[in-house]
Amino acid sequence: MDRTPPPGATGSGAIHRFRSELRTWRARQGLTQRALAERVRFSRETVAAVESGRRYGSQEFAVRCDEVLGTGGRLAALWPQVAAEQLAADGRRGPRFGETERPEPTAAPPAPRRDARDPEAVVAAIDELRELIGQVLGGQPETDAPPDPPGGRPGRS
Repeated sequence: MDRTPPPGATGSGAIHRFRSELRTWRARQGLTQRALAERVRFSRETVAAVESGRRYGSQEFAVRCDEVLGTGGRLAALWPQVAAEQLAADGRRGPRFGETERPEPTAAPPAPRRDARDPEAVVAAIDELRELIGQVLGGQPETDAPPDPPGGRPGRS
């Protein structure tokens, strides 16, 4: 969830607390944005954008910052609220295309977008991908797949 917040969302509750905690803990440890970025393995631009409210960051970013800054998990604890505020903000953005911006119809209508939070939609998408992969590989059934490497996932039956 590393998207750009909509205008006005940067000062909201959990998002504001997250930004403030991140900046406070970084400064408390005497780290520059660049030094923190190197330690959490994100770019300096990402650290700066999250602190300034231009981006939300991600849960992985929060966890890594907690580890490096020794916050006792404060940033990761705020993350569910940040994610909820982000989803709420995304929901207020409206449709992706305005009436005058709709793409021209094509011979085949595009597949409807699936909600990635819906487990059934995810399973359906995975099944479609398996079918397409099978077609690309010449219709080989999944059971003909080579065995998994040692230490890998057990094969499916």
